[in-house]
Amino acid sequence: MASDSPKDTTAAAQSQDLAFMQEALALAREAAQAGEVPVGAVLVKDGQVIGRGRNQPIATHDPTAHAEVQALRAGAAALGNYRLEGCTLYVTLEPCAMCSGALLNARLDRVVFGAREARTGAAGSVLDLFAEPRLNHHTRLEGGVAEADCAALMQAFFRQRRADQRERARAAHPLRDDAVRPPESLAAPLPDYPWAPHYVSDLPALAGLRLHYLDEGPREAPITWLCLHGNPAWSYLYRKLLPTWLEAGHRVVAPDLPGFGRSDKPKKAAAHTFGWHRQVLLELIERLDLQRVVLVVQDWGGILGLTLPMVAPARYHGLLVMNTLLATGDVPLSKGFLAWRDWCQKQPQYDVGRLLARGRPQMTADECAAYQAPFPDRGHRAALQAFPQRVPEAPDADGAAVSREAREFWRHHWQGRSLMVVGQADPVLGWPVMQALRAQIRGCPEPWVLPEVGHFVPEHGEPIARRAVEYFRD
Repeated sequence: MASDSPKDTTAAAQSQDLAFMQEALALAREAAQAGEVPVGAVLVKDGQVIGRGRNQPIATHDPTAHAEVQALRAGAAALGNYRLEGCTLYVTLEPCAMCSGALLNARLDRVVFGAREARTGAAGSVLDLFAEPRLNHHTRLEGGVAEADCAALMQAFFRQRRADQRERARAAHPLRDDAVRPPESLAAPLPDYPWAPHYVSDLPALAGLRLHYLDEGPREAPITWLCLHGNPAWSYLYRKLLPTWLEAGHRVVAPDLPGFGRSDKPKKAAAHTFGWHRQVLLELIERLDLQRVVLVVQDWGGILGLTLPMVAPARYHGLLVMNTLLATGDVPLSKGFLAWRDWCQKQPQYDVGRLLARGRPQMTADECAAYQAPFPDRGHRAALQAFPQRVPEAPDADGAAVSREAREFWRHHWQGRSLMVVGQADPVLGWPVMQALRAQIRGCPEPWVLPEVGHFVPEHGEPIARRAVEYFRD
């Protein structure tokens, strides 16, 4: 009888691999039902399963209880040997560094995995321990077997987990009757905005409203960048600065003011006062106990934010200031700002994404949609309507007196370093306004002027972030 052809042998091997991966997938589904990350593994010798495992770190309080390790333990016990020559391990997800080390130490002949793991995979995605020539044993590796099924299981698991987290967040932060909550579209991943949301609702000034903020990086970082957005933006404005600062080992905190972004939105414009928004920020800084802060401000982020450091100067290390002002009520507002305020009154339902794109034509349609997403209808736009009218214009206006106190602080008492970046093409808060502000900040050096840049300076983020890292490092 003629022997099987190489083609027949290959087909049979592939069929066997798929069959054993299906057994691993069944174990992964069991892990998912138990609330564990859905990874399953089977250990095979001479065509027979000798060990099975599924993820169990949560249930067993054991960080080593990954599916691969569980299968290795079962197989070694079955053979009565910690060496597992002649064995193949099938696992639904690319092994991590810990499991890859265990598989190599077990002297396996072969490892077959399903989906790749871009964040922790040690079989080629992040690093490849199996290809390390200095190791004294080399295990053959094959990936992508039943990859679509394995990846779909992981995606479904984490999609459900995110939905459950959102539901728990809603239960923990019930919505007030006089406010609206951002649409579900904001819970989905947004372009270049992958960071996990954080919420707080028990600050006294919030009175039960839910405030969203980003909080990334180590708590003991040498610098904490506190990023305050303006109107009509939200923390999405700083997405191009965050990666550089996080790569430097720094912490970044970026709140959404009430009425903006992922924060709850009071329905009435009258709720939005200078004093209230300032108090919310002061309480958030105190709650998070922010230290070694570089205050990053633009537009209303500066109108409010520049009044904060005088309350607790020791918290602040520096100031990165972009196209904003101190609205003290005793200096006329610029013609550009007055024109913007009049336009807002005439165009109360303007498209936020389109407005941002006018200042940064290189923005993609998806980025424009992300800016617009928090403001789908009139009920979500009260802050957008209120803020242009809330800039202090008279000496007795809300916020004017505290802004004059802040002016004295910046002129005479500020001890930190300052970096000013000016979008010169801004018709609202451009070069003349920023020149006047620079004169009020003690020790502020010559600004970095960007001639072709408009109002939304942080959109030009990475070069600014790099320069700021170098400047404040000293």
